[in-house]
Amino acid sequence: MVAVARPASHMRLMRMDDLDEVAAVEQASYDFPWTRGIFADCLKAGHPCWVLCIDDDVAGYGVLSVGAGEAHVLNICIAPAYRGQGLGRHLLGRLLDVARWSGAQRVFLEVRPSNPLAKALYESVGFREIGRRPRYYPAKDGREDAIVMALNIAGSDIEK
Repeated sequence: MVAVARPASHMRLMRMDDLDEVAAVEQASYDFPWTRGIFADCLKAGHPCWVLCIDDDVAGYGVLSVGAGEAHVLNICIAPAYRGQGLGRHLLGRLLDVARWSGAQRVFLEVRPSNPLAKALYESVGFREIGRRPRYYPAKDGREDAIVMALNIAGSDIEK
């Protein structure tokens, strides 16, 4: 059997010079994407923002907000060309580690009901639905609810 070289991957803090690539991944991934300016504002605000790189390309990113013993996953995305390889789980694991390192006891996120793959990923690491936000997301035919999910991370072993 011939060994196939796997591309080198690494995670690091997002930088301002990543924003063009991050915004391109966002545009390719969502009907209602965040703007480059929103990502810049998150960096300026000091939110933990991470990129997952394959070789020299930004293959994914995550943005977290942390404060008062809680964290909120604001955005997490893997570029379409890199999906289905476990990279989303890997990136989510990093965000959960950052939340724990920052003293968060609980992590929250919202997910669209129309995104069952993301919801399944979150459930697989222990997130549970705790409520709904009616008409939270813009949608092609109006608005879509958000499923609000939470994970207690204080002293837990999160499945990665």
